[in-house]
Amino acid sequence: MTVDMRSAPFGVADFSDRAVRRGDGSGPEAGDFRYNPDATDAIRAMARKDAAVLVSVIERGDGAHMVLTKRTEALRTHSGQIALPGGRIDPDDLTPEAAALRECEEETGIPQDAVRTVGRLPVYLSGSGFRIHPVLAVIEGDPPVRPNPDEVESVFEVPMAFLMNRDNHRKGSVVWNG
Repeated sequence: MTVDMRSAPFGVADFSDRAVRRGDGSGPEAGDFRYNPDATDAIRAMARKDAAVLVSVIERGDGAHMVLTKRTEALRTHSGQIALPGGRIDPDDLTPEAAALRECEEETGIPQDAVRTVGRLPVYLSGSGFRIHPVLAVIEGDPPVRPNPDEVESVFEVPMAFLMNRDNHRKGSVVWNG
């Protein structure tokens, strides 16, 4: 039996349809305070720098895959972390979408014209001082990937079926800075 991955539960078409239904990112902001309720006021006060990230998927033979990066160890912030392509919103960026597309191209080499934005999630406030605007997108075709060695150690893909499988989710806690 052959399965048409465009209509599979974790295919690009499903991702795109859900993003369009989800809309423009309006709604209550989310943030690190969800996991640290005692730090809600501090996180809200610290989250002053606007940034945008690209939550992007690309179609592969086994369904949609999310595009992620591993940041280099040499970066000042978030060094060595697994991350979505993205960064600060510059004054020249007219929208969070423009910033996310620019940052993705700068970090991964994926050309902006190979990316189609399909929606936005609510703003996410991080404990590291950022107001993150998550932009949902589909990467079309099989564009070249050329990681920027100053920022990105590697660009890789993870199947959405793996990410959405609750058996792969773990929740834990650590004490950080007391």
